[in-house]
Amino acid sequence: MTRGHTRCRSCGGHIDATVLDLGQQPLSNSYVDPGHEADERRYPLCAVLCTGCGLVQVADVVAPEDIFSDYAYFSSFSDSWVEHAARFAEAAEARFGLGPDSLVVEIASNDGYLLQHFAGAGIGVLGVEPAANVAEVARAKGIETEVAFFGVELARRLLDRGVRADLIVGNNVLAHVPDLNDFIGGIADLLADDGVVSIEVPHLLRLVEGTQFDTIYHEHFSYFSLTAARAAFGRHGLDVFDVEELPTHGGSLRIFACRAGSGTWATTDAVERVLVAEREARLTEPEGFTGFGQRVQACCEGLARFLEEQKAAGARVAAYGAAAKGNTLLNAVGVTADLLEYVVDRNPRKQGRLLPGSHVPIRDVEHLLGDRPDLVLILPWNLRIEIAEQMAGIRDWGGRFVVAVPEIEVF
Repeated sequence: MTRGHTRCRSCGGHIDATVLDLGQQPLSNSYVDPGHEADERRYPLCAVLCTGCGLVQVADVVAPEDIFSDYAYFSSFSDSWVEHAARFAEAAEARFGLGPDSLVVEIASNDGYLLQHFAGAGIGVLGVEPAANVAEVARAKGIETEVAFFGVELARRLLDRGVRADLIVGNNVLAHVPDLNDFIGGIADLLADDGVVSIEVPHLLRLVEGTQFDTIYHEHFSYFSLTAARAAFGRHGLDVFDVEELPTHGGSLRIFACRAGSGTWATTDAVERVLVAEREARLTEPEGFTGFGQRVQACCEGLARFLEEQKAAGARVAAYGAAAKGNTLLNAVGVTADLLEYVVDRNPRKQGRLLPGSHVPIRDVEHLLGDRPDLVLILPWNLRIEIAEQMAGIRDWGGRFVVAVPEIEVF
């Protein structure tokens, strides 16, 4: 781990403002095997602001090899996310004229959740995925996948093999990159002259407005506004020409970029509209985060109070979704298994293990249906509708759902 991070990983400027300090936290996706609780490590988790380019980032960096080489997150376990990917593939094929002679490269392609849709349409695909266990699932679907971290070195190796990408996709990966300039430089190298880059990132503006502090964890090295993203791409000769505001992950941006000066794509009005909203919110200034820490504290205190009250009343509380954001929340609050009995998850790689930090046991979904707790805390609140529909049967015994961010809501 790199300590004393004082230079912006995007522009190299001096870091001079703290956004939120969440103290010592374990890695949010490092699930614990029973009996190995004492082996768990914790690291400082503090988000800071570069006032030079507007990038919010974590101040202490854990080596990516410690986070991503054997990864427990599989995109295809979220039905709504797979549907989101299918809609994008259909729209991109039409908008960018993709066909059998085209190549779509996805960085952090996970288990093939997106590229399977392009491949099904007869379009060439190549995935890049650093987690070998996840890449094997994609390969089993017939998705050619490079097991590697993406950057300039890999891009040039691919170029030597004659690979040039007509569309480069990076969904929720830019936040996971410790060396932004190497990553974006690799994109610029690999992109065809008239190619397009499509990047999805959670929107910093929505994070602040919605007190979505639980999306801050070690594997999210950066938190993007369009202002910060455009500056980072521009440094490598890429122009942002369009942006879409999406509801995913509590509010995201889909950013489209191309080679500067290519003349292929005109800049849309949406770009300036989002930039104006960010300027009005003062996201490049410490003042833009005034009151954020207090709202986070109120959220944590609200969940702690709620769980204590339920325990005192004899109500049983379980959770749904062993999600990284849930681990940030539970560890910020200090929740343990005496207040939250267990969490269920559809991913068999998580079942039978313990949540990092809180050590709440992870069960399969059928366990919850048989156990019938009074309340189910949905930790991945961004999927609350999908989960509530999947688990509608809890109402048969009078069970209710709860979300805790930005405040307690029982429904």
